[in-house]
Amino acid sequence: MLTKRIIPCLDVKDGRTVKGVNFVNLRDAGDAVELAAVYAEQGADELVFLDITATVEGRGTLLELVRRVAHTINIPFTVGGGISSKADVSALLNAGADKVSINSAAVRNPDLINELALEFGSQCIVVAIDTKSVHSSQFAVLSESPIDSFLAPHSSLLTSNFVHTHGGRKPTELRTLEWAKEVEERGAGEILLTSMDTDGTKNGFALELTSTISRNANIPVIASGGAGTMEHFYEVFTTGYADAGLAASIFHFKEIEIPALKQYLHERGIPMRMSR
Repeated sequence: MLTKRIIPCLDVKDGRTVKGVNFVNLRDAGDAVELAAVYAEQGADELVFLDITATVEGRGTLLELVRRVAHTINIPFTVGGGISSKADVSALLNAGADKVSINSAAVRNPDLINELALEFGSQCIVVAIDTKSVHSSQFAVLSESPIDSFLAPHSSLLTSNFVHTHGGRKPTELRTLEWAKEVEERGAGEILLTSMDTDGTKNGFALELTSTISRNANIPVIASGGAGTMEHFYEVFTTGYADAGLAASIFHFKEIEIPALKQYLHERGIPMRMSR
């Protein structure tokens, strides 16, 4: 059985690690390079680095910071934020990233997924999906385009999960499950699924959504958003069928230590890569 992965996430703004609740009210969580070193030493399976304002600010990812982090750690390292071309991906891989995560650019130009997978291999391409549960009446207000015909086939659903872009700021008409299927078909090697509803709340992952995506996908799904206790990770691996659990604040502020979390999961039968 494949081992489940524990992945700390460094959300970076202006070169510093930050963390908020439901994608807002950010607070400083420390130096990204120092945190990366600590997590690698503690036995994290991978690391995700997200430059959360790169797309909004219309710039590329902070390459020098990526180089410094990559030089510091010896575990797989995924980088996202502001990636929109093969040149961007090439620069990040050359800077030391093992994988790249794309979100807004993939929604804007789905063919980009095909192009990147063909050029660099699916194993390098992670598609991040920021999703939020939206009531149909709310979505009619949020959307910039007519929504009646769009919602008609799904009128029995009071709420649906829709993909959001630009760091969660911009709702789209893409339904999360349909988009997850499409990105897999286009060559994505992994899905990073973040529930905006649970992000930062520490009340647990979005288990039903994660389970639905995971059971319908043939590629690994990283669950993100809502981790607050060790039990939440157990639930997302069992009930949610996730391949990896990603968290930020509970690790940054030392509420849960990675070795203790892995031992807890190992003792409950979850296959983990244990540090020697």
